[in-house]
Amino acid sequence: MSYGRFAYYYDALMEEAPYSSWVEFALSAWRLYGLKDDKSLLDLGSGTGQLSIRFASEGFSVTGVDLSSEMLSVARSKAEEAGMNIPFYEQNMAELELPGQYGMCGIFCDSLNYLCSENEVTETFERVANHLVPGGLLVFDVHSVHKVAEGFINHSFSLNGDEVAYIWDSFEGEHPNSVEHEISFFILDEQSGKYDRFDEIHYQRTFPVEAYTAWLQNAGFEVLQIGADFDLAAPSADSERIFFIARKPLNKSSHSL
Repeated sequence: MSYGRFAYYYDALMEEAPYSSWVEFALSAWRLYGLKDDKSLLDLGSGTGQLSIRFASEGFSVTGVDLSSEMLSVARSKAEEAGMNIPFYEQNMAELELPGQYGMCGIFCDSLNYLCSENEVTETFERVANHLVPGGLLVFDVHSVHKVAEGFINHSFSLNGDEVAYIWDSFEGEHPNSVEHEISFFILDEQSGKYDRFDEIHYQRTFPVEAYTAWLQNAGFEVLQIGADFDLAAPSADSERIFFIARKPLNKSSHSL
């Protein structure tokens, strides 16, 4: 599921998102386990480029990939304004096909949860393994099963801003541990003084930690660490966001691209 018109208001609504925490978690993983002579980074689910630009500022050579052309349009404009040469590609991460390999791949902001089938997740892990150099890292976060069940399903959220407002209702999805987000946006038209409404539906699905672990191992990764809520400490029953650090073994020959 890709973002549509919402892409152009995404940054305004996500001003308080903990982007610096995502960056610091990834940098911590890189310092602990990464290839110090390879600072190439693949940002899957790059969205409007918020993290891509931050990683580039940290000295990484960044490539961004997202399914939404609208999100990528915003990302390209922001990178250009920042004077950064960041290539962005419009692709489904489960069908990833790029010409090079990278020292690290990040899938942040629960982007992996937009894949609604086991096959899509496992194919993504396989594709990422193909696009990492031996010793390269995969770092990603997903919603916990607890977060989907207790934090989203049958909950409503709202924002009553002067220029942007929304009503956001979440319902149980078709598959286990899935959620359907129905969001109505109200955007102020400055010329007429009236609010323009548009609606979007977003689907997310997560899986147990044990499933992600097994799929990573099946794709050839070493699972180095599993943390929660931007911490390297092991997840608890009420953790909301699960973090994985995995590595393509140094002695594993890469698949052909």
